[in-house]
Amino acid sequence: MSDLLESALNPRSVAIIGASEQPNKIGGRPIYYMERHGYQGRIYPINPSRTQVQGLKCYPSLAALPEVPELVIVVVAGQNAVAAVQECADLGVGAVVVMASGFGEVDEAGRAVQRHWAELARKTGMRVYGPNTHGLANFGNGAIAGFSTMFIEVPPMDGPVAVLSQSGGMSAMVYGLLRGRGLGVRQVHATGNEADVTVAEMAWAVAHDPDVKLLLLYMENIAKPHVLARTAAYARTRDLPIIAVKAGRSTRGQQAASSHTGALANEDRVVDAFFRHHGIFRVRDPHALALAAEAYLKGWRPQGRNLVVISNSGASCVMAADVAEEVGLELARLAPATEQAVAKSLPGFATTSNPIDITAALLSNSGLFGEVLPAVATDPTADMFFINIPVAGAGYDVDRFARDAAQFERQTGKPVAVSAWQESVAAAFRAQGVATFANETEALTVLSQVAVHTAMMCKPYATWPPGEAVVLPASTQPFLNEAQSLALVAQHGIPVVFHQLCQTEAQARQAFARMGGPVVVKACSAEVPHKSEHGLVALNLHSADQVAVAFNEQCNKLGAMGVSKDGVLVAAMHKGLHEFMVGARLDPDFGPVVVVGAGGKYVEALKDYAVLLTPFTAEDVKVALRGLRIAPLLEGVRGEPALDVDALANVAISVGRLMVGAEGQIASIDLNPVMVGATGVGAMVLDGLIERAPA
Repeated sequence: MSDLLESALNPRSVAIIGASEQPNKIGGRPIYYMERHGYQGRIYPINPSRTQVQGLKCYPSLAALPEVPELVIVVVAGQNAVAAVQECADLGVGAVVVMASGFGEVDEAGRAVQRHWAELARKTGMRVYGPNTHGLANFGNGAIAGFSTMFIEVPPMDGPVAVLSQSGGMSAMVYGLLRGRGLGVRQVHATGNEADVTVAEMAWAVAHDPDVKLLLLYMENIAKPHVLARTAAYARTRDLPIIAVKAGRSTRGQQAASSHTGALANEDRVVDAFFRHHGIFRVRDPHALALAAEAYLKGWRPQGRNLVVISNSGASCVMAADVAEEVGLELARLAPATEQAVAKSLPGFATTSNPIDITAALLSNSGLFGEVLPAVATDPTADMFFINIPVAGAGYDVDRFARDAAQFERQTGKPVAVSAWQESVAAAFRAQGVATFANETEALTVLSQVAVHTAMMCKPYATWPPGEAVVLPASTQPFLNEAQSLALVAQHGIPVVFHQLCQTEAQARQAFARMGGPVVVKACSAEVPHKSEHGLVALNLHSADQVAVAFNEQCNKLGAMGVSKDGVLVAAMHKGLHEFMVGARLDPDFGPVVVVGAGGKYVEALKDYAVLLTPFTAEDVKVALRGLRIAPLLEGVRGEPALDVDALANVAISVGRLMVGAEGQIASIDLNPVMVGATGVGAMVLDGLIERAPA
């Protein structure tokens, strides 16, 4: 285990300020748990009104202890908690768990206390967990600095799973769900308001425990994402999957998170992009965290998404095919030789193509699963298997079905999931160690998840060569004007429309003559970043006289507005097939973020765009585009040719590299529209706006 948080996860001594004789009180639970779950260190109850607590000598104060404890649990509330944390820092305590609530999740005064604790941690090296936390629990060594009732309701069992959560309630819930599925859990830690230690830091420490094989996270914001990114990279090196719930997807959910843990919720699409970029699989709720755990622990790492379905019901085959399509699995197209091998075991009226309906003949021949599975196993298209049993029981040799399925999985190493709603049937498969689910939706969702997640974890990180230095024109204005914005993106390899910045009517007429029309005329001022809202754009002008009129009108409007007149832009009207947008911004948590999607004047209304974290590849851009509503247009519709997606992807990469190379100088880039033509024609930026980052 990493020594980053060693004093909390593997302490040699623990003190409890506010210790209680009653095991069912918050101050009594940690003592009760540590005494019963094998903790080998020294326990020091602190309570000035008692001389003994739960059979242990009790001390009146922290200063009265025979040693400085490595970990202190603070159960007292309010100002008593504040004083206790300060005393811990003064004495050189390694870590403190603050269970009291009423701090950052309540008001500014509470947030000020948390900021003070963070500063204490920085200055002294003492790590602070919480406040507003259920505490920490390491069942590998019995160091349980927590009070969760769930550890009484569902007895602990050490195992290969770690649960790390901001919310104490969610940590307990996931623990209970895992134990209910018969899985052992080693670490259950709640970070609460995260005044100091975050879920990301806990994940880094726990990822170094060689006995942990699966990390489950619950977060309401992602504090210190660079630490979580480093953890994900390390986890890949030891094939340690990380699955996460990031709550606060909706506006109201984000508001609720703020009142719950005091979290400032991260923007959700950026969170999605962050998880994808780092190979962390995001699920919607704690139930989903537990649902797939067994599959990961069994070592399922499918190399594709091709599914074989086998059932004793034709209707179940149909429903499985429907669900498979919904969750992104492909039904494997079995080779003719495979179907012939399957047919040898089945009656003539059975279906030998995938999905395979072995019919009610299963009642009279309990060996059908054992015969059909090996026949399909060698087919190169079969990545995973789903057995759906809607009915069995009296007259069926269910134990044999389960033994055959388990033996098949052991021999092939390929995932086998079973759906059985009858408890007697499900129990037989579970007894053989076969992953068993209540219905086809659960089973196929899990199969899809492990297939997608395996691909995410195996995907190499993209790399970009060092970019050119980015130099912004000197100015105190927050925005570059359009001419400056287009010049900067063009300098960094992004194709921009042919244009000329004109200061006089004569120059505007000359620009039109050079371009040959039609043209667009746009006022250019760093003080007016959004020109169309002020009537400062004239489209489709076909004569020099029209250009001259537009030039003078726009100069007059700029003068009336009292803003700087940087000139008037005359640009060629560039035709293409579809308008896209490519943008970027400097996210305060995640760094440079690139967006790409549907463009034009409805971009803000439609919000049909994807988010990518840098660096990324052209294929990453294409995959992101295929997930948008606009995706059907990419391949061409109603006789239109396919779009030049490669060119659009190159624009996105160039924008990302420009943001990275700017090293914090640029707050945002907005290229809209980016006109994309047919394959091979390319993409062209027609309008651009760059915003400086605050000094």
